[in-house]
Amino acid sequence: MKKDATSQRRDFLKAGAAAGLLLPSAVAAAPAPTPSAPAMPTRNLGRTGYKTGIFSLGGQAALEHANNEAIAVPIIERALDLGVNYIDTSSIYGGPQRWSERYVGQVLKRRRAEAFLASKTKERTRDGSMRMIEESLRLLNTDHLDLWQLHDIGLAEDVDAVFAKGGAMEALLQARDQKMVRFLGLTGHFRPDALMEAMRRYHFDTILMAVNAADTHHYSFLDELLPMAVEQQMGIIGMKVPGRGRLLSNWTPPPLERQRRSWEGAVIATTPGPLSMREAMSYSLSLPVSTVIVGCDSIAQLEENIQIARDFTPLSERQMTQIARRAEPVSKQALFFRFVTRG
Repeated sequence: MKKDATSQRRDFLKAGAAAGLLLPSAVAAAPAPTPSAPAMPTRNLGRTGYKTGIFSLGGQAALEHANNEAIAVPIIERALDLGVNYIDTSSIYGGPQRWSERYVGQVLKRRRAEAFLASKTKERTRDGSMRMIEESLRLLNTDHLDLWQLHDIGLAEDVDAVFAKGGAMEALLQARDQKMVRFLGLTGHFRPDALMEAMRRYHFDTILMAVNAADTHHYSFLDELLPMAVEQQMGIIGMKVPGRGRLLSNWTPPPLERQRRSWEGAVIATTPGPLSMREAMSYSLSLPVSTVIVGCDSIAQLEENIQIARDFTPLSERQMTQIARRAEPVSKQALFFRFVTRG
């Protein structure tokens, strides 16, 4: 039987406490940029031994646009200045030129020690993935990744392919053995079943999953996937927190023709959402996650998100239930990534 939002919330808080994610004793202070500024809370990144700030920088938005160095690089610099200590990117962000890794690499060639660096391979074969990581290390100006992840595990075919002979899992294990990477993870936002099957086949160190206030309404990740990740003591990274803006009251739906031409066009959005960014982020952070990643388009947006993280206190069961109910009318557009035709 599907649990209601209140029961889910109670279970998540218990699970989070058991995992050391939401207890005050598990929250340490990251360095503050000035003596007067509040520090960002940190949480354990699963069994890695790393404490990550509860807000982390995603590698999309401004960081994936071509020839956008003048905007992207200062965002990364400012994030580190303000205590962000986890940066997410991927070999496919920014197209074949891999702009996201290029921008991150420009900064980390000078500031590598300040960030836990995560990237991904979308390739499903060993050889393809090894080519991906070799180029990732070159573009990121580093000799190792802290975390290398299987990107976008959504279907049973993805799981079978990466675990097959000559599959991408062989590359992940080889790269770890050769100290090209420290930890191994997987990511997904489509449906929960394939991710859970991958987790049964191998105990990854981390999972990057889509968790936002609309989750419980369609193909929920919170029902079984999140508790399974907690049970396995994984580092849990939340993404799609505002659903590409579609949960937010200040979001303006793009023209319909533009939506139909994009991969997001599986669900046409015609209305803004009901939530503020503070509500959206607070909902996700009140789950037993280690951190949430958000892509930013400007320094002002970055600073707003960091301030929300610094001010964060866990929501009550009642608040969580109310926010989820408010999200229901726009739940399909906020979970557009679960309705995209895959093939």
